[in-house]
Amino acid sequence: MRVVEHIEYEKPVVLGPPVSGQDAVADRTRRLLEESFLPALTANTRRAYARDIDDFAAWLGAPDAAAGAGMLLAKDRGGANDLVLRWRSDLVASGAAPATVARKLAAVRSLVNAARLVGMVEWEVEVRSPKVEPYRDTAGPGVEGVRRLLGASWGTGPKARRDRAILHLLFDLALRRGELVTLDLGHLDLERGRISVKGKGRAERGWLSLPAPTRHALEDWLEVRGQDQGPLFTNVDRAHKGSGRLTPNSIYRIVRSLGQRAGLGAVRPHGLRHAAITVAFDLGKDIRTVARYSRHRNIQTLVMYDDNRQDLGGQVAAEVAATVGGPEPAPGRSPAASLPQDRVEEAVP
Repeated sequence: MRVVEHIEYEKPVVLGPPVSGQDAVADRTRRLLEESFLPALTANTRRAYARDIDDFAAWLGAPDAAAGAGMLLAKDRGGANDLVLRWRSDLVASGAAPATVARKLAAVRSLVNAARLVGMVEWEVEVRSPKVEPYRDTAGPGVEGVRRLLGASWGTGPKARRDRAILHLLFDLALRRGELVTLDLGHLDLERGRISVKGKGRAERGWLSLPAPTRHALEDWLEVRGQDQGPLFTNVDRAHKGSGRLTPNSIYRIVRSLGQRAGLGAVRPHGLRHAAITVAFDLGKDIRTVARYSRHRNIQTLVMYDDNRQDLGGQVAAEVAATVGGPEPAPGRSPAASLPQDRVEEAVP
């Protein structure tokens, strides 16, 4: 899961004080948000949607999410859709990525659908989300990049051991960071060489086999972590509050820091998953086998990985160019010098 983007607007839209009936709507909306809508979502989606609804409320000039949602739900179909349409326009004007705009609209749309389900409104949000382009860079840092990340994490201290185990899980098992941070010690079965992971959008956990390097990295981490029950990966700072469980943003910062230390620039946790899937194809695995490994539900996503890996468009371009050919220019000579004299004027601007 990427870092949730928060949008700053030049001028928030302020609708003024609540009109008659909006206080009651806001109170009912608060209960809907806190007791029904948000609790039903997965942890990652819950965090993202809560932030998105907060952002919508801030755009309205409302004091909190419930008040902002209440302002929306108090309107009729036309007024509500006009409001969301204006919000979408401001999001686009602010430079928000299409995927960010689409997710924010989905948050508001889902909230309205929940309100419609319990009889609070009879309309729905009909504003369309912008078209989101599919993955472009699916290669990640590559095998050599992963080796450099592991080298950057080398050490015998608790942080080095923890970070190395995290890197192995992100790459070896192609885990998403949202899957990684939900792991507890009880989900790890070193004796049988397996770990129980709750995949994206899955209701139940499933066992994944641990390769030997991954198992060894986890054993190394547990030597300093200890065998106390609780989160598998914690903050190594002794002053941490609560359980100390690492968050998705913590994983992002760890990988980014290691990438900079390794001289790779900005590396994202999901980039290790991209690299792992690309390597699986490079090893000659068929798409069904890779789907079992990556736990993708949509095979078309993996088709994109495979296409990008092979640069199919580039291959076709090379073959098309070869049909007309042309001599290679000699060293120190311009391409125009290799052309027939009657074509030189066409070649030189």
